[in-house]
Amino acid sequence: MVLRKYSIGLLLLDLILLPAGYLLVTFTDISLRFCETAILTLCFSAIVLLSFYIFSRGLKKDPASQTMHLMVAVSVKMLMEMVLALIWFFVAKKTFTSSLILFFVLYLAFSLYSIFFMLNTLKIKSL
Repeated sequence: MVLRKYSIGLLLLDLILLPAGYLLVTFTDISLRFCETAILTLCFSAIVLLSFYIFSRGLKKDPASQTMHLMVAVSVKMLMEMVLALIWFFVAKKTFTSSLILFFVLYLAFSLYSIFFMLNTLKIKSL
């Protein structure tokens, strides 16, 4: 139930970021393509969704296991985002200023949403 509620919120966040990225790319002189924005948004969404799944599975366990699931969810999210950054900057060679700003703005948006999700869930059901 909790996972479904926040997954719909994640979908809404995607539906806000994708048109905003499209409008940003088409109406400004920024050297980005919309496919770059879409790829990064979908990658961050998949990472956050996996983190949500790990965290919500831990809510059904005993308190010691809940803490471990929370730590694993945050760690997996951080490691996967570091791998995404490695691929994005070094393999795909997206080192332009606009690409760097896009990456970190999306990172910030999805990180804030996942922190919001986890803190609100813990407020309802404490460890």
